[in-house]
Order: sequence, then C-alpha cells, then structure tokens
Amino acid sequence: MPGSPPSSPAFVLFQRDDCHLCDLALEVLAAAGFPEFESVFIDDDDALESRYGLRVPVLSDASGVRPDLDWPFDAAGVRTWQAR
Repeated sequence: MPGSPPSSPAFVLFQRDDCHLCDLALEVLAAAGFPEFESVFIDDDDALESRYGLRVPVLSDASGVRPDLDWPFDAAGVRTWQAR
C-alpha cells in the first residue's frame, strides 16, 4: 500500500562477525528457500551476547510464536520449523 511503512522481516538470524557456522546457516537458509529475514550481529551488544552468545547462529521468530531454532539445522529442519 502506498505510503505504508515497510514491514519488518518476520524472522531474525542472530549471528557474529567472522563466524563460519553463521556462514553455513546463511547457506542453509538459502537452500531452504527461506523468506526475507533480518541479520542481527550480537558482537557489540551485551544483552544479546548474554542471551545468544554460545548458541549462534540462532533463527528466531520475531513474533515469538515459534521457539528459537538453534544451530545446527538443515534445510528440512528450517522448513519444518517455519511450518509450525
């Protein structure tokens, strides 16, 4: 709708800079045909570091409907999680 603010992505991938597992997670999301998501880097955020530190990469539902999906995950697992 013209004049409407852009909507926020429904999903968030929490990750770190220079994280090979995060790079793999991005490849899995692409292979799964996952919709648009926001990438949030936790490196400089103490609260996010405390919450997600050892768990990254973590796929989160911005609405809070689904539980977080912690690594490791594959394309089939992502699609199953998304369908919940």
